[in-house]
Amino acid sequence: MTWNFEGNYYENCSCSAVCPCTSSNMQAPATSDRCNAVFAFDLTSGDVNGTDVSGCKMMLMVDSPAVMASGDWKAGLVIDSGASDDQVEAIGAVMSGDLGGPPAALGPLISDFVGIERHPISFTVDGDDQTVTVGDSVSFTVQQEFSTAGDPVQLTGIDTHPAGPVLNVFRVSASSVSIMGMEFGGAGLSCFSNPFSWEG
Repeated sequence: MTWNFEGNYYENCSCSAVCPCTSSNMQAPATSDRCNAVFAFDLTSGDVNGTDVSGCKMMLMVDSPAVMASGDWKAGLVIDSGASDDQVEAIGAVMSGDLGGPPAALGPLISDFVGIERHPISFTVDGDDQTVTVGDSVSFTVQQEFSTAGDPVQLTGIDTHPAGPVLNVFRVSASSVSIMGMEFGGAGLSCFSNPFSWEG
């Protein structure tokens, strides 16, 4: 079975910006007792063994120990309620890691997969603000960081992140996350956002 995903990715985690878990390739501890994160994906195109998943949206939630490399993650997947049953099955198969590619690298770190839920997911842009909303459970608004010369601020050499190795740095101005038993929120938190392209 072959598959490919392309689109845009947004991350909000409970660390103060910039997340040390990411910048250290998961070797440094989070800025709080645990690393809580949501990873939202807006698929502009995609196919899983003939099932077209273009236009679908999904979000992966992760609750891990402070040092992410130690594993023992709790994870869950949310797929947009507008996706068909066939699309949900196809996306779930990819994100389980069973079909290879970047999601497969996360598999050994996850000890507790709490399942798949379906909620409305939206990505909106209002001036400099970019907002990700998942039902009534998740909402975070982010702004991209730029240098004084107007260039995007980026992390490079990130080889443990599924959307790496170059990540655009964003900052969270407002966040409220309460989903699958995980809760965090606030302002000044860490975010990265990138175009991404996966295949397996």
